[in-house]
Parts: sequence; C-alpha cells; structure tokens
Amino acid sequence: MKINGVLIEDTFAEAFPMKATRLLITAANANWAMHAAQALTGFATSVIACGCEAGIERRLKPAETPDGRPGVSVLLFATSTKELTRQLQNRVGQCVLTAPTSACFAGLEEGDALPLGKALRFFGDGHQIAKKIGSKRYWRVPVMDGEFLCEDVTRMTKAIGGGNFLILAETQADALAASELAVAAMRKIPEVIMPFPGGVVRSGSKVGSRYKTLPASTNDRYCPTLKQVVTSALPDSVGAVLEIVIDGLSVEAINEATRVGVAAACSRGRKGGIVAITAGNYGGNLGPFHFKLREIMAPRRRR
Repeated sequence: MKINGVLIEDTFAEAFPMKATRLLITAANANWAMHAAQALTGFATSVIACGCEAGIERRLKPAETPDGRPGVSVLLFATSTKELTRQLQNRVGQCVLTAPTSACFAGLEEGDALPLGKALRFFGDGHQIAKKIGSKRYWRVPVMDGEFLCEDVTRMTKAIGGGNFLILAETQADALAASELAVAAMRKIPEVIMPFPGGVVRSGSKVGSRYKTLPASTNDRYCPTLKQVVTSALPDSVGAVLEIVIDGLSVEAINEATRVGVAAACSRGRKGGIVAITAGNYGGNLGPFHFKLREIMAPRRRR
C-alpha cells in the first residue's frame, strides 16, 4: 500500500489498557485557563517516568463549560486507579488550585468516582464550604483572590495508551514538517491526546536495556546513525524518524486519529521526503490492542 508515493508498511501499533479521566478547567479568560491546563499536563509524556500521560484535548467555549467561562478540556491516563488518583490530586492541587481565577470540574459523567474537590477541600483549613446542585457536590475553597470552585469527584473510564505510528523521512526537516501536519490534523479528533512535546517524540524506545537499572532504552533499529552497527529497520534513504504516540478513550478514537494523522503526513508525498509510515509493536505479545495501519488507511467504502 502506498499513499502519495509513501509506503504504508504492513504492521500494527501495539497498545495497552489504561485508566483515564477528563477534567474541565475554567478561568476568567482563555489565557488563564490554558496556563492552568498546561501546568497540569506538564511532565506527563510517559508512564515510564512521569507517573501519568496527560495532554490538552481541546479549548472550550463559555457555552460548553459548567460555569459559563472559557475553559480547557484535559485528559489524564495512568496504568492503575491508585496512580491516577495520586496524579490527579497532586496535579490539580499544585497546578490548578494555584492558578488565578481557576475552577475545576469533572469531564466525564459515568465511571468510578475519583476524589477531586473531596480531597483538595482540606486546603481550606476548615473554612471550605460544600454546595450541592442537583446530584453534584462542589467545594468552595477560600484562596487569596476569592474562591477556588472544584467539583467533589470526577469519573474514571477504561482507556488505551500507546497507539502510535512512525514517520520515516529522508531528512530531519522532512520528518518534522510531516509530524507537524499530522499532529495538527489529529488535534481535531476528540477523545485523544498526543502526550509528547508538540505531540511528537524522537526518542522512541524498546523494552529493556543492557543497563539493569533502565526499563527502556533507545530503539536502535530505528536510529539512522546506528545503521552500520545494529540490525537496522531503516533503508538507506531514511535519515530521520519521528514517532507520534496516541492515548485515547476508545479504539474508534485512536483509529480515527491514526487515519487523519497518517494521511496528513503522507500529504507531503514521496517527493516531499517522506519514505514510509510504520508502527511500533512487540510482536503482539504485550498489548491486546492492535492498530493495523493498512486496515485503518484502506479506502472507505461508499454506502
């Protein structure tokens, strides 16, 4: 299979079960809502060392938020309920509670409850006030610019982490340009995030290392500078590889993000320096979710 002259390799991305939640962060204006969201999702590229994977899903208009103010929707993913709870409390407590004019609400209506304001209310030192509206409870925590409004609990859902595809290009500049096109297209898809900086990762990894203390190490088969010293997966024409990792709330969301992302990357074509698209997997032995590139990119049948 080729798209615009770019080879789509006959392989699949191998992804893993995760737990996830969505938060809605609002503020007096869009800038301050984004400041809080960016702080909360910082240092959250990989569960290997960050504890969780998190990212901005989309901006929210005032009509889309519980308090009628500008907002940002963020998604957080972790490998266990315990870790997701810990990351949620630490990140909201240190990054949203601290942000001027901010408020924080649950972004999912169904699923197991995770403490949100229920835990953060104690910062009020006994001056916090509970408010129940309908079936939902909120906490008003006094802070120096007024009050921090936070929903009592958020909800947790089953999710998927580790969807991915790799862009094989002639040069670093070609790979980066294609990656930027891909991420821009993928950010229009709901229920997914690309957790790495700018949505792109250059340090793709393999499981294990010759150093016992490291759980993961550089994916040497895809490092262009190692072609002559390892069993390389790269043809001579490839001088750079970039990877886009996708976390999502559903198989369908990751499928669609992959589809639009690969299509956007291939829009540069072979003449634009894009050689091939492939994906990372472990032979299908570790993750139950297999995102097959050629199936995803097959032309859609007309109804």
